[in-house]
Amino acid sequence: MPSARLHDADAMTIWDFTGKTVLVTGAGHGLGGAIALAFDRAGAKVLATDINGKALQDTAAQLSPRSRTARLDVTDRAAIADLETAADILVNCAGGVAGQVGRPLEAVSAGDWQILFDINVTGAFNMAQAVAPHMKAAGNGRIVNISSRAGITSSLTGIQAYAAAKAALIGLTRQLAQELGPWNVTVNSVAPGFVRSNPTTEAQWQSYGPDGQKDLIESIALRRLGSPDDIANAVLFFASEQAGWITGQVLSVDGG
Repeated sequence: MPSARLHDADAMTIWDFTGKTVLVTGAGHGLGGAIALAFDRAGAKVLATDINGKALQDTAAQLSPRSRTARLDVTDRAAIADLETAADILVNCAGGVAGQVGRPLEAVSAGDWQILFDINVTGAFNMAQAVAPHMKAAGNGRIVNISSRAGITSSLTGIQAYAAAKAALIGLTRQLAQELGPWNVTVNSVAPGFVRSNPTTEAQWQSYGPDGQKDLIESIALRRLGSPDDIANAVLFFASEQAGWITGQVLSVDGG
């Protein structure tokens, strides 16, 4: 499985986030880990969070001394209240499928449906609500929500709640952009295509077999899978000063 490590230390030097404080959720591995490391290498002070404390250890080992990690469940409002949320930039990357696989509609329980909304949508709402007061007071801020191609079209996993939750996250992005715009706070979303970035996506990739893998790659205009760095690049753009007049937008990063 391709690592989320940024092998090229100069990969993100185009961006300079020196003096900025960045809060990244879901940063234990995969896309969130790559995003946290990208901001750190671009000079930011990063707080990388994840519900999986063990997974955070790998991210922590790669961060500079100015950055740190903290275990956090984004559905736990009390835990969020205890966190330092005075961030200039928030990246909501926590989410996923919670170990679920595609099943027929009639086989999906209420609990399985709800948990995917909790971690993919409610968690992002909770975090945005927590950072908004600081950003409003500062008259500046960036929120980037990691949605998915599944929220724009349909999910390769076949998981109904995942596709619906990612679409809801895009709706939340657009609504918050309108609400927070008067305070110069932009809210945008990056919608990744298929990236082999964590154990779940690796298992999904292996389940396709050689023929399915070939078909997937041939369905992509650029004829290759993306990498965590591809997603991190898009996030850093939305968080940059160069994107200061862009808000409420969804950027598909999926190879076409």
